[in-house]
Amino acid sequence: MTRSRSDALSPVDCRPLRGVIFDMDGVLTDTIEFHYQTWQRLADEEGIPFNRHANEALRGLSRRDSLLRLLQGRVLPESKLQELLDRKNRYFRSFIETMTADSLLPGVRPFLDDLREAGIKTAVASASQNVYVVIEKLGIAPDIDIITNVYDVDRPKPAPDVFLYAAQQLGLGPEDCVVFEDAESGVEAARAAQMRVVGLGDAAQVGAADWILPGLEGIRWHHVQGTLGAIAP
Repeated sequence: MTRSRSDALSPVDCRPLRGVIFDMDGVLTDTIEFHYQTWQRLADEEGIPFNRHANEALRGLSRRDSLLRLLQGRVLPESKLQELLDRKNRYFRSFIETMTADSLLPGVRPFLDDLREAGIKTAVASASQNVYVVIEKLGIAPDIDIITNVYDVDRPKPAPDVFLYAAQQLGLGPEDCVVFEDAESGVEAARAAQMRVVGLGDAAQVGAADWILPGLEGIRWHHVQGTLGAIAP
């Protein structure tokens, strides 16, 4: 599905894209099931209603924001909140220790190779505090120039901060970058950053993206540049 905006640039005004910023979960690898199982375990231990449908609402949110959503307005002392966050992370880390290069989603490895060959700068900007460990486990750290997460900035997604920070670290402007996202909050953040954005997955979640794809399988850099290069950020 291709979406264009009315303010498309003319070929003369168009600046080629020079950087790609990836979200991690649901874009490079799928840890959604890991997150579901660990949130479900925590919820069961605390007597909090939770299910797979509720888990979908946590896509793209930071761990703290996810916990607050899980609590549904229940007020807890900061010490208890931190204990729950730490416990959830321990459960999640036990899952990610099992990850390997085989955990990459289809199409990611050839797309990264294509970006490197084209001289495109790359970043990962995730809501996960575990992004550094996961990227190492996936074996793609040499292919990523900058790794960051929402804990490096003041505001989490859907604020644009983490994407703007990633672009700054790459030495690029927002107009130079395209974001790959699978969550509504991430698409909203990319749009707020004035970046072009490719939404991966269900249009119900990424419908505001400039271009919607089921995934990265079969996608090459010239497809992205050809589709989005003439769309104003």
